[in-house]
Amino acid sequence: MMLMKTIYSFADVRNRLKISRILLTTATVLSVAAVSCPAAETEEGFTSLFDGKTLDGWTRLDTRGADYYVTNGVIVCPENSGGDLLTKGEYSDFVFRLEYKLEADGNNGLGIRVPLSTNNLTYVGVEIQILDDKAPKHANIQPWQFNGSVYGIIPARDGTPKIGEWNTEEITCVGRHYKIVLNDKVIVDADLNEVHDPEVLKTHPGMLRDRGHLAFLGHFSHTEFRNIRIKELPLEAKDNTAPKGFVAVFNGEDLSGWKGLVASPPKRAKMSPEELAAAQVKADQRMRDHWKVEGGEIVFDGKGDDNLCTKKDYGDFEMLVDWKIPAKGDSGIYLRGSPQVQIWEPHTPGQFNPVDGSGGLYNNEQNPRHPLSFADKPVGEWNRFRIVMVGDKVHVFLNGDLVVNNTTLENHWERDKPIYPMGQIELQNHGGQLWFKNVYIREIPRN
Repeated sequence: MMLMKTIYSFADVRNRLKISRILLTTATVLSVAAVSCPAAETEEGFTSLFDGKTLDGWTRLDTRGADYYVTNGVIVCPENSGGDLLTKGEYSDFVFRLEYKLEADGNNGLGIRVPLSTNNLTYVGVEIQILDDKAPKHANIQPWQFNGSVYGIIPARDGTPKIGEWNTEEITCVGRHYKIVLNDKVIVDADLNEVHDPEVLKTHPGMLRDRGHLAFLGHFSHTEFRNIRIKELPLEAKDNTAPKGFVAVFNGEDLSGWKGLVASPPKRAKMSPEELAAAQVKADQRMRDHWKVEGGEIVFDGKGDDNLCTKKDYGDFEMLVDWKIPAKGDSGIYLRGSPQVQIWEPHTPGQFNPVDGSGGLYNNEQNPRHPLSFADKPVGEWNRFRIVMVGDKVHVFLNGDLVVNNTTLENHWERDKPIYPMGQIELQNHGGQLWFKNVYIREIPRN
């Protein structure tokens, strides 16, 4: 058989080369796409918090030292900066991912659910430690200061970072549950509800926050950040259904677990069992006359003068309660039977001079009695207290703002004695209409 020799013109060669280049380019794109698909899938639902060029979406607080800046797609905290850089957005439950790079001796921190405040965000929020924990200068640090730790609260397990290289970190917060993964290794997996140390609870009120900003917390050390993104997780809140770790004291249907008020703690202590039982029957009838449940809410009709009291006594606890009052309304929450975390309506002209908000420890004489800030919502809107009592110290959050920080609650009934170690919780009235719902308590064991 004779072989036919094929002769190509210059045009044919050029066209065939063009086709080859197209096929090669297409194959390369398909190859990259095939490699990229898994990464894209793992990032589904995430939102970037950094555009790679500017600090849009971020707010600088605490102006000690130099400003943060952006270069080559990286946020830089310079070595002469001790300031904080916060996201403008607030977040509740989420998965937060980023990369960071430390230099030798480096020190920084990630603020979690922090308020927009120049107070020490490590304590009024939560800080996840970023630290060269093997540096000689850090040889004597505490376990909860090692890299990746929930600072002052939960030590990380073998969370030492790479120095001079990029570290990948993922922080998942669902309620009080924190899970931290550093360079593909779980270094923290803890529920902050299991923290019972009184000193930690007193000095770290920020661990109780359920919403806030994310932040970089400068410590005069050069630190770089990139690939910063977040995936918000849905909240499943339903009225009168307790969050994890809490018990619903009000079931949304009736006043089971509640009773009427019988006198003050000292007077009750002097009654015989028979006298107390008889007085309780009368108090319970007064309660039923004026305190009702309507539409999943505890409603006081504005008549009578008795508080609504829990049948159970409490020692150390965390309490959540939603409340609403009318114009010029007045109420409060008694802790261990003692007045009181104040509730009143500060917006009506002439109500107070000077203006004073809710949340303060109204009956204190020696210790602070006014709130640190005013966080009340307008008349007709629901407000939420988060009240923490450990020993004789109280934290109060009003609508997410820390308005009382580690303040002693004095014994109003017997001024020469400390607050009672146990007692009932009371919803106070001053003769006006009141509404309460979502009353939850988490008892804190004593060491």
